[in-house]
Amino acid sequence: MSRLALITLVIDDYDRAIDWFRRALEFDLVEDSPSLTDDGRPKRWVVVAPKGGGCAILLARADGPRQESFIGDQTGGRVGFFLHSDDYDADHARMLAEGVHFEETPRDTEYGRVAKFRDLWGNRWDLWQRK
Repeated sequence: MSRLALITLVIDDYDRAIDWFRRALEFDLVEDSPSLTDDGRPKRWVVVAPKGGGCAILLARADGPRQESFIGDQTGGRVGFFLHSDDYDADHARMLAEGVHFEETPRDTEYGRVAKFRDLWGNRWDLWQRK
């Protein structure tokens, strides 16, 4: 059976992105390897993932003005990323302590506990825990 393995997040700087994901979300750095663009210019293949696996994120440094225009707004202002928590209160408190900007206080819904936050670039995420 197939599974979703990677999603791409366009960022401005590899090292800054690696630091933020490792510190703020406690993601693991899965891979950081030199690579080349289609026309032979150097780049990096950088993958981060939540501890315990699942779908990982390919951090892709923007290449040119068009890609740069999408940094922080890859889903047109909608929540585009959903981070599941097994211990909501602990994760929320730790993320706040790391300076993560939450747009709202946690709320209980029919599907679980949730609060929207923004990553370092402005993309919107949900931190949620199922009922």
